[in-house]
Amino acid sequence: MTLWEQFDRLVIFDTETTGVDYGKDRIIEIGAVSLENGTETGGMDLFIRLPEGRRLDPFIVQLTGITDERLASEGVGDEEAARAFAALLEGAERPLLVAYNAQFDLNFLFYLLRPWGLAEILKKPRFLDALTVYRDRRDYPHKLEHAIAAYQLEDQAVNSHRAIDDARAAALLLEEMAKERDDLERYIDLFGTHPKYGVSGRKISSVTYRAQPYDRRKPLYELV
Repeated sequence: MTLWEQFDRLVIFDTETTGVDYGKDRIIEIGAVSLENGTETGGMDLFIRLPEGRRLDPFIVQLTGITDERLASEGVGDEEAARAFAALLEGAERPLLVAYNAQFDLNFLFYLLRPWGLAEILKKPRFLDALTVYRDRRDYPHKLEHAIAAYQLEDQAVNSHRAIDDARAAALLLEEMAKERDDLERYIDLFGTHPKYGVSGRKISSVTYRAQPYDRRKPLYELV
Protein backbone atom coordinates (compact mmCIF):
# COMPACT_ATOMS: atom_id res chain seq x y z
CA MET A 1 0.00 0.00 0.00
CA THR A 2 1.64 3.24 -1.11
CA LEU A 3 0.06 5.02 1.85
CA TRP A 4 2.92 3.64 3.94
CA GLU A 5 5.34 5.63 1.84
CA GLN A 6 3.65 8.85 2.96
CA PHE A 7 2.41 8.06 6.47
CA ASP A 8 4.08 6.36 9.41
CA ARG A 9 0.80 5.61 11.20
CA LEU A 10 -2.77 5.02 10.10
CA VAL A 11 -5.53 5.38 12.69
CA ILE A 12 -8.83 4.00 11.42
CA PHE A 13 -11.72 4.89 13.69
CA ASP A 14 -15.48 4.91 14.07
CA THR A 15 -18.01 6.39 16.46
CA GLU A 16 -21.47 5.48 17.64
CA THR A 17 -23.54 8.46 18.71
CA THR A 18 -26.86 9.46 20.23
CA GLY A 19 -27.91 11.05 16.93
CA VAL A 20 -26.61 12.87 13.88
CA ASP A 21 -26.36 16.46 15.19
CA TYR A 22 -22.75 16.93 16.33
CA GLY A 23 -23.74 20.16 18.09
CA LYS A 24 -26.12 18.51 20.54
CA ASP A 25 -25.66 14.75 20.22
CA ARG A 26 -22.81 12.82 21.83
CA ILE A 27 -20.44 9.94 21.16
CA ILE A 28 -21.42 6.86 23.13
CA GLU A 29 -18.72 4.55 21.76
CA ILE A 30 -15.43 5.21 20.00
CA GLY A 31 -13.31 2.47 18.48
CA ALA A 32 -10.04 2.63 16.58
CA VAL A 33 -7.17 0.55 15.28
CA SER A 34 -3.67 1.94 14.85
CA LEU A 35 -1.47 0.53 12.07
CA GLU A 36 2.21 0.96 11.29
CA ASN A 37 3.61 -0.61 8.11
CA GLY A 38 0.37 -2.55 7.80
CA THR A 39 0.67 -4.12 11.26
CA GLU A 40 -1.76 -3.34 14.07
CA THR A 41 0.18 -1.69 16.89
CA GLY A 42 -2.62 -0.40 19.09
CA GLY A 43 -6.23 0.56 19.35
CA MET A 44 -9.11 1.42 21.63
CA ASP A 45 -12.75 0.58 22.22
CA LEU A 46 -14.51 2.66 24.85
CA PHE A 47 -18.08 3.32 25.83
CA ILE A 48 -18.70 6.89 27.00
CA ARG A 49 -21.18 7.63 29.75
CA LEU A 50 -24.09 9.99 29.16
CA PRO A 51 -24.67 12.98 31.43
CA GLU A 52 -26.83 12.20 34.43
CA GLY A 53 -30.50 12.14 33.52
CA ARG A 54 -29.97 11.63 29.81
CA ARG A 55 -31.10 8.42 28.15
CA LEU A 56 -30.63 6.82 24.77
CA ASP A 57 -33.33 6.99 22.14
CA PRO A 58 -34.88 3.52 21.64
CA PHE A 59 -33.87 3.65 17.96
CA ILE A 60 -30.19 3.96 18.93
CA VAL A 61 -30.50 1.05 21.36
CA GLN A 62 -32.07 -1.10 18.64
CA LEU A 63 -29.49 -0.04 16.03
CA THR A 64 -26.36 -0.52 18.12
CA GLY A 65 -27.36 -2.87 20.91
CA ILE A 66 -25.83 -0.37 23.35
CA THR A 67 -28.04 0.27 26.39
CA ASP A 68 -28.19 2.93 29.09
CA GLU A 69 -27.28 0.27 31.62
CA ARG A 70 -24.16 -0.73 29.70
CA LEU A 71 -23.02 2.88 29.34
CA ALA A 72 -23.55 3.43 33.06
CA SER A 73 -21.64 0.30 34.11
CA GLU A 74 -18.87 0.18 31.49
CA GLY A 75 -18.63 3.72 30.17
CA VAL A 76 -15.83 6.18 30.87
CA GLY A 77 -15.97 9.96 31.04
CA ASP A 78 -15.49 12.24 28.05
CA GLU A 79 -12.01 13.30 29.16
CA GLU A 80 -10.72 9.75 29.51
CA ALA A 81 -12.03 8.85 26.06
CA ALA A 82 -10.57 12.02 24.51
CA ARG A 83 -7.14 11.41 26.01
CA ALA A 84 -7.17 7.75 24.97
CA PHE A 85 -7.82 8.76 21.38
CA ALA A 86 -5.17 11.50 21.46
CA ALA A 87 -2.66 8.90 22.66
CA LEU A 88 -3.11 6.95 19.42
CA LEU A 89 -1.53 9.85 17.52
CA GLU A 90 1.34 10.49 19.94
CA GLY A 91 4.78 9.93 18.47
CA ALA A 92 3.59 9.77 14.87
CA GLU A 93 5.40 12.14 12.55
CA ARG A 94 3.07 11.65 9.58
CA PRO A 95 -0.29 10.26 10.77
CA LEU A 96 -3.34 9.59 8.63
CA LEU A 97 -6.85 9.48 10.12
CA VAL A 98 -9.27 7.24 8.25
CA ALA A 99 -13.00 6.63 8.67
CA TYR A 100 -15.93 5.46 6.60
CA ASN A 101 -17.96 8.65 6.24
CA ALA A 102 -15.13 10.59 7.87
CA GLN A 103 -16.95 13.94 7.75
CA PHE A 104 -19.48 12.64 10.28
CA ASP A 105 -16.96 11.02 12.63
CA LEU A 106 -14.47 13.90 12.53
CA ASN A 107 -17.15 16.42 13.46
CA PHE A 108 -18.07 14.40 16.53
CA LEU A 109 -14.42 13.74 17.36
CA PHE A 110 -13.66 17.46 17.33
CA TYR A 111 -16.39 18.14 19.88
CA LEU A 112 -15.15 15.29 22.07
CA LEU A 113 -11.59 16.63 22.08
CA ARG A 114 -12.21 20.37 22.29
CA PRO A 115 -13.31 20.75 25.96
CA TRP A 116 -10.03 19.18 27.11
CA GLY A 117 -7.74 21.30 24.95
CA LEU A 118 -7.00 18.36 22.66
CA ALA A 119 -8.57 19.53 19.40
CA GLU A 120 -5.15 20.80 18.29
CA ILE A 121 -4.09 17.20 17.65
CA LEU A 122 -6.36 17.20 14.60
CA LYS A 123 -4.10 19.74 12.90
CA LYS A 124 -1.31 17.19 12.47
CA PRO A 125 -2.91 14.26 10.63
CA ARG A 126 -4.15 14.16 7.07
CA PHE A 127 -7.59 12.67 6.42
CA LEU A 128 -8.98 9.91 4.21
CA ASP A 129 -12.67 9.13 3.76
CA ALA A 130 -13.15 5.50 2.73
CA LEU A 131 -16.76 6.27 1.77
CA THR A 132 -15.59 8.80 -0.83
CA VAL A 133 -13.33 6.14 -2.35
CA TYR A 134 -16.09 3.54 -2.34
CA ARG A 135 -18.55 5.87 -4.08
CA ASP A 136 -15.99 6.18 -6.90
CA ARG A 137 -15.63 2.40 -7.10
CA ARG A 138 -19.21 1.07 -6.87
CA ASP A 139 -22.78 2.10 -7.65
CA TYR A 140 -25.34 3.10 -5.02
CA PRO A 141 -26.11 2.02 -2.25
CA HIS A 142 -23.00 3.01 -0.33
CA LYS A 143 -23.43 1.95 3.30
CA LEU A 144 -20.55 0.14 5.00
CA GLU A 145 -22.46 -3.14 4.86
CA HIS A 146 -22.68 -2.81 1.07
CA ALA A 147 -18.94 -2.16 0.81
CA ILE A 148 -18.21 -5.24 2.94
CA ALA A 149 -20.36 -7.35 0.60
CA ALA A 150 -18.91 -5.81 -2.57
CA TYR A 151 -15.38 -6.75 -1.52
CA GLN A 152 -16.51 -10.16 -0.23
CA LEU A 153 -15.35 -9.52 3.31
CA GLU A 154 -18.34 -11.04 5.07
CA ASP A 155 -16.23 -13.80 6.63
CA GLN A 156 -13.82 -11.24 8.11
CA ALA A 157 -15.90 -8.15 8.84
CA VAL A 158 -19.35 -7.12 9.93
CA ASN A 159 -21.19 -3.79 9.93
CA SER A 160 -22.59 -4.24 13.43
CA HIS A 161 -23.04 -0.54 14.24
CA ARG A 162 -20.49 -1.08 16.99
CA ALA A 163 -17.53 1.27 16.71
CA ILE A 164 -14.68 -1.20 17.02
CA ASP A 165 -16.25 -3.68 14.58
CA ASP A 166 -16.86 -0.94 12.03
CA ALA A 167 -13.34 0.46 12.46
CA ARG A 168 -11.83 -2.98 11.80
CA ALA A 169 -14.16 -3.43 8.83
CA ALA A 170 -12.99 -0.10 7.41
CA ALA A 171 -9.36 -1.17 7.84
CA LEU A 172 -9.97 -4.37 5.87
CA LEU A 173 -11.90 -2.45 3.26
CA LEU A 174 -9.04 0.01 2.84
CA GLU A 175 -6.62 -2.87 2.22
CA GLU A 176 -8.88 -4.37 -0.45
CA MET A 177 -9.37 -1.00 -2.11
CA ALA A 178 -5.61 -0.55 -2.30
CA LYS A 179 -5.24 -3.97 -3.96
CA GLU A 180 -7.96 -3.12 -6.45
CA ARG A 181 -6.55 0.23 -7.54
CA ASP A 182 -3.42 1.97 -6.34
CA ASP A 183 -4.77 5.51 -6.14
CA LEU A 184 -5.76 5.96 -2.50
CA GLU A 185 -3.24 8.75 -1.98
CA ARG A 186 -5.20 10.82 -4.51
CA TYR A 187 -8.11 10.94 -2.02
CA ILE A 188 -6.12 12.36 0.87
CA ASP A 189 -7.98 15.42 2.24
CA LEU A 190 -10.58 15.09 -0.52
CA PHE A 191 -14.16 14.42 0.60
CA GLY A 192 -17.03 13.80 -1.77
CA THR A 193 -20.29 15.54 -0.93
CA HIS A 194 -23.90 14.94 -1.85
CA PRO A 195 -24.45 16.46 -5.32
CA LYS A 196 -27.68 18.12 -4.16
CA TYR A 197 -27.27 18.82 -0.43
CA GLY A 198 -23.55 19.58 -0.22
CA VAL A 199 -21.44 19.33 2.94
CA SER A 200 -23.05 17.86 6.02
CA GLY A 201 -21.76 19.39 9.24
CA ARG A 202 -18.86 21.68 10.02
CA LYS A 203 -16.27 22.05 7.25
CA ILE A 204 -12.71 20.94 8.00
CA SER A 205 -10.31 23.64 6.89
CA SER A 206 -7.67 21.28 5.47
CA VAL A 207 -10.18 19.24 3.44
CA THR A 208 -11.25 19.92 -0.14
CA TYR A 209 -14.96 19.25 -0.69
CA ARG A 210 -16.41 18.44 -4.09
CA ALA A 211 -19.82 17.25 -5.23
CA GLN A 212 -19.46 13.57 -6.08
CA PRO A 213 -21.48 12.34 -9.07
CA TYR A 214 -23.01 8.89 -8.86
CA ASP A 215 -22.20 7.85 -12.42
CA ARG A 216 -18.47 7.20 -11.70
CA ARG A 217 -17.39 8.19 -15.20
CA LYS A 218 -14.36 9.88 -13.68
CA PRO A 219 -12.71 9.50 -10.26
CA LEU A 220 -13.47 12.43 -7.99
CA TYR A 221 -9.83 13.54 -7.94
CA GLU A 222 -9.99 14.10 -11.69
CA LEU A 223 -12.88 16.52 -11.19
CA VAL A 224 -10.97 18.77 -8.78
